[in-house]
Parts: sequence; structure tokens; C-alpha cells
Amino acid sequence: MNKILITGGAGFIGSHVVRLFVNKYPNINIYNLDKLTYAGNLMNLTDIEQKENYHFVKGDIVDAAFVNELFEKEQFDAVIHLAAESHVDRSIENPLDFVMTNIIGTVNLLNAAKKIWKPVLGATMTDKRFYHVSTDEVYGSLGETGMFTETTAYDPHSPYSASKASSDHFVRAYGDTYGLPVVISNCSNNYGPYHFPEKLIPLCINNIKNNKPLPIYGKGENVRDWLFVEDHARAIDVVFHSAKNNSTYNIGGHNEWKNIDVIRLLCKIMDKKLGHADGTSEQLITFVKDRAGHDLRYAIDSTKLQNELGWKPSLQFEEGLEKTVDWYLTNEEWLERVTSGAYQDYYNKQYAH
Repeated sequence: MNKILITGGAGFIGSHVVRLFVNKYPNINIYNLDKLTYAGNLMNLTDIEQKENYHFVKGDIVDAAFVNELFEKEQFDAVIHLAAESHVDRSIENPLDFVMTNIIGTVNLLNAAKKIWKPVLGATMTDKRFYHVSTDEVYGSLGETGMFTETTAYDPHSPYSASKASSDHFVRAYGDTYGLPVVISNCSNNYGPYHFPEKLIPLCINNIKNNKPLPIYGKGENVRDWLFVEDHARAIDVVFHSAKNNSTYNIGGHNEWKNIDVIRLLCKIMDKKLGHADGTSEQLITFVKDRAGHDLRYAIDSTKLQNELGWKPSLQFEEGLEKTVDWYLTNEEWLERVTSGAYQDYYNKQYAH
């Protein structure tokens, strides 16, 4: 492979994948396609933006003409598709935005890949791959026991998860109907450096720093399986290079925590790091009305990925959370520029000449 397109590469997970691929594969040209919505931040990638094999393209995957023109021009050998609207609360407010980006955008990418790879479809596709990165939320909610596996029936409960479920189905359909070489992975909740501060962990880190309330839905009883983002990037690398076509892998961190316990642990870590008396930050916890359609519990079974491809998470949650807190406290300028909106000027200063 000479050219790999990574969509959504200026986002949280995408930027970690871009960084890993640019540094690990210096002889492969990595193209980062991102619309630079509020969640796209090129300041996530300042450490690799001067690398010769890194290329940034600003564009919208919903624009079919743009996508087709880009594929025709660059003749990508593979796609790692992460671009998505991903915030559940925003999907409840504006579901059509999620339909357009997550469904229509995915189909536009599939069509463009099918068009330029068509001459070799049906032959051995060892040098082509369309890898769709999805979420465990497509499976719906679990009770107190059990775990999601690759054969769990889809049961999405929010407009966000419904849009991701639909895009998963389209990817599989293009594999079955057109012979497109597709792979899908479904991951649990990610956390770590460069996480946009509307999400639970970075939001609470920032609020503790500024002595603001820590909003927790309901009673904080919802359970999530937490995956350190760098471990997820490693898993994507393994799946991309080693998975068989038409396969699916679940990626989880084996770290199930209730939301309230996550925040209590975070408060303890922050009190220690900031020199506060133990229990100071916990006083900021504020319970708010639960979110509509809020799934009770997610848990991922990554046995297939571990057994077949040899990946496993490197960090337990306590260690990963402390590492995350250290990063946010060390990178206060990044956090300030994101919360103030100043990060959105970075593209114009660095790229728009």
C-alpha cells in the first residue's frame, strides 16, 4: 500500500490513529481527511504535521462530488473510516446531522472506493481495504450480566447509535454485494489525551480545575467499559493489517465502571494532583436529570480479537486515568484553546494560504 486515507483524523480517536500510522509507517503516505467541525482539532497533531508522509485534506464526506474527485485524484489503496458525529446528546437535539454524516457520508466513501477499485474487485484484494470504525452502542443495553460479542443482535437506542448501526449495515452490504474488501470494529468508551471536553472525563477534569459542578446523569449507575485511546489505536493497526475481509472485531478495555465511581476516582486523583484536601472535589458532584434513552450498561468481549490477532489492552483503568489527568494538567494551553474556541483558528493560520 502506498496511500491510506484516514477520515476524521483531526478528532479524538482519529488523531491517535493518524499519529501512530505516520510514525510507524514512514514509507506510506497518510492522508487525514477532516471537515474540522467543532470536534476536529489540528492542534492534536502538531507533533507530526511536518512529517513528509503526512497530508491534511479539509473536506466533508457528505459532499459526494468532493469525495469522488479526491479518490480519483489520489487513488487511495485503503480507507480507515473514523469520521462521525459521535455525541449522543447532540444526536437527540439534531438527529439529521447524524444521518447525513454517519450514513450518507459512509455510503459516499463506499461508492468512491468501489469506483476506483472496481477493476480489481473479484480478484485478490490483498492490497485494498475499507475499514469502518464503529461503536458498541449499536448493540443497545445490557442487564447486570453478559457482554457484547461480535454476534450480538443490533438494538440501537439513540439517534447516534442508530446512525452508526445503519452505517455498519451499509459497509457489510457493500462487502456482500460488490465484493468490497471491508472490515468493521466496534469499540467501547475511549478516554485519554486530546479528548474533546464535552465528554465525561475531560469535562470533569476541567470543571474540577475551575471549581465548577460535575454533572452526573441520574444516580450515576450507568456502567461503561473504558478503553485507553492509545490501546484502541494499536488495535486498529492490528485489525487493519491482519483481519480477514468481511470480519468484525469488538475492542474493549475490560474495565467496567459505574459513572459515579469513575468520577469519584477522578476526584481523588485530582485532589492529590492539585494539592487539595481529600474529598474536596467530590463536593462538586451534581446529579442531573437522566438522558432520554440512556443505556444502562455496556460491556465488550474482546476474546476474538485477543485470540485471533493477539491484541490486548495495556492499561488498567486506574493507571490510564491517572495518565490522562497528568496529560490534561501538563497541556493546559491545549485545554484553554479548546474551551475558548481559539483552536478553530489553527487551520487558517497553518494551512489556508
